[in-house]
Amino acid sequence: MKLGLFFVILFFLLFTCNGSAQDLSKNQNDTIQAILKKSNAAYDAFNYNEVIEFGANLIEKAKEYDSELPRFLGYDIIGGAYLQLDDTLQSRVYSEKALAIARATKVDSLIAWGTLNLGILYSERPETYQKSVRYFEESININQINKNLDQVYHTYINLAWTQLDHDEVEKAYVVLEKAKAIAQKIEIDPIHKNYVELLLGRYFLANKNYTSAIRQFKSVAKIAETDSLIDQALETYEHLIVAYEETKDYKNAYESIKTFNSYKGKAYTEDKYEASERARAKFDLKQAQKNLNTALREKQYSQKLASKSKLLMTIFSIATIILFLGLLGFYLFFNTRKKFIKELKIKNIELIAAKEKAEKLSKIKTRFLSTVSHELRTPLYGVIGISTLLKEDNKLDAYKDDLESLKFSADYLLALVNDVLLLSKVDAEAIKLSEQPFKLDFLIQNIVRSFEYVLQKNNNKLHVQIDEDIPNALLGDSTRLSQVLINLIGNAAKFTQNGNIWLELALVKITDKGMYRTCFTIKDDGPGIPLDKQKVVFEEFMQIEDANQDYKGTGLGLTIVKKLLKLYKSKIHLESLPGQGAEFSFSLNLTKDNNDLVDTTGQDTTEIDFEASFGKLDLHILIVDDNTINQKITQKILERYHIRSSLANDGQQAVTMNQLQQFDLILMDINMPKINGMEAAKMIRELDIKIPIIALTAVELDEMRDAILKSGITDIIHKPYHIPEFLSIIFRNLPTSTVQTTS
Repeated sequence: MKLGLFFVILFFLLFTCNGSAQDLSKNQNDTIQAILKKSNAAYDAFNYNEVIEFGANLIEKAKEYDSELPRFLGYDIIGGAYLQLDDTLQSRVYSEKALAIARATKVDSLIAWGTLNLGILYSERPETYQKSVRYFEESININQINKNLDQVYHTYINLAWTQLDHDEVEKAYVVLEKAKAIAQKIEIDPIHKNYVELLLGRYFLANKNYTSAIRQFKSVAKIAETDSLIDQALETYEHLIVAYEETKDYKNAYESIKTFNSYKGKAYTEDKYEASERARAKFDLKQAQKNLNTALREKQYSQKLASKSKLLMTIFSIATIILFLGLLGFYLFFNTRKKFIKELKIKNIELIAAKEKAEKLSKIKTRFLSTVSHELRTPLYGVIGISTLLKEDNKLDAYKDDLESLKFSADYLLALVNDVLLLSKVDAEAIKLSEQPFKLDFLIQNIVRSFEYVLQKNNNKLHVQIDEDIPNALLGDSTRLSQVLINLIGNAAKFTQNGNIWLELALVKITDKGMYRTCFTIKDDGPGIPLDKQKVVFEEFMQIEDANQDYKGTGLGLTIVKKLLKLYKSKIHLESLPGQGAEFSFSLNLTKDNNDLVDTTGQDTTEIDFEASFGKLDLHILIVDDNTINQKITQKILERYHIRSSLANDGQQAVTMNQLQQFDLILMDINMPKINGMEAAKMIRELDIKIPIIALTAVELDEMRDAILKSGITDIIHKPYHIPEFLSIIFRNLPTSTVQTTS
């Protein structure tokens, strides 16, 4: 958790600010401290709307007390609240306002405080990295002049951490040595000193001094375990695993992975609680803003009514006396109306601007979630791949159930990440249905295979029936169709115990345009859904509670189904009675692929014995990936099927290796340093137009598919993947002459 321990925005500045509070009376100081204590309590309780109100109160006190200190504190508090609500834009605005006030007051401690906060805010993004470093250095210089060595120590840790994250390894080492020198002069909290040791371990790891790195990480882990420092332990074991992998000490790597997963489970419980509280805080803040807007509108409306009533009474009174006064009253009424129309036009302009801003923020959120999903899929690929390989190892039969549970948990987390991202993209109207060729039987087989563990766990049977009149070769968005079916089958599997689930595809008719109108039905003989719950089950985060059962999930599955079917201009239908199961159905117009060609290999890859087939081919495949764990997993899978492989750590190395030796196929990651996968593919195609290049990536395919294929890449495997699917895609992309040697 980068810098989390030391990023403190919303804490007390107890007026030891080099005379910054000398212009305040004792009562004023006491009032400000009381507000800060209430703000801190609200912050700890995740009541960020109250925190923002306390910040606004401090800003008002600045006017009343004629002092800039309360104003600085108010903006700093509000900036911290918005940061916790994940609104980094607003957080940066208020934090920069706080720093501007600090600079205007020329109070060193306030400037050091404000520059530290902004240094951390800007540290995450590459384009603002240098700006972040300048803020850290300014904060350090000020605190050194004022001999605030404790603050210098904390800022050193933030600066070194940021430099390590941006590959400024040697600079980070110099900073860490300075921090250690301070620790010899003053007393430092052991927890904070342990972070310096952790960062030194990262320095050794970056310089491939694995022995020192392992020794350093083990020392840090011991202290973290003793003091129950979950975040520190997670960070340490994450790097310790890499160090063991690099030294091929797989036994200790495996033990470290188990310890890491144990801490991750504990962290997940805490994060889940914090996420829930933050979600509630966001809702409370929106509700408070809504109530405030409503109250303002009601006040304005009342004022308008009062003004109109007074005007009419004046007109009626004066009209009976003299016509001239009546005309004057009408004139006043007309001017008032003109003013209201002018104000309404201004409000409409403001509403349009607010709408555009909201749409922009929605796109930013979608891009953010897409990035996060990629970063989560990459380690999940490692977990799923390792657990799959270990599960197939006969020597580990005693741990088969544990490994199955591990793989299921990773698959579940992946599904959760995909659901959240998909819901966000649908809400942002960022999804357009594609039209790509696919095989219906292959799609259904993959869906059924993904539920093998859940079906076995709940002792259920899945029955599939597909109308023979429905074409197998189709054109459409197979990904979205899979997501609809997976969520509906997953919903049935979750609620059904010791029962049956049916997936039925029936042809309704062939339309005038040659479309195959098909009814999809998913039903089960589970507990059913009460009539009063059958509408709300499609709402976000809605789950049916049953005191006799323990059903877990996010409550997003049926919401996603409903919104995806809306893209198809279709609707979901539900029929259910308590105790008699549930039946979900929908209809789609399917398009037959009239250009479908027979596989050039002459074989159906779903029926191939891959171990026997690949064993005859003597294949040599180049694996291109900057992640060492991902390389090892892919290599182990290929070795399992008698396929030789070589490793390249980036795109440039892949281009060079392909020039120096001959490969049968290239597995190419997309997001890599130096040269990414698409650029590398273009360079390879300039010299070798025949070799199959398959993208092996965790990027969001909706956004990247066309760009990937246009770069010269032959096909795409999306991480994490099922091994049969992985082998099938490799097999179908092999040259015809190579595959025919197996026949």
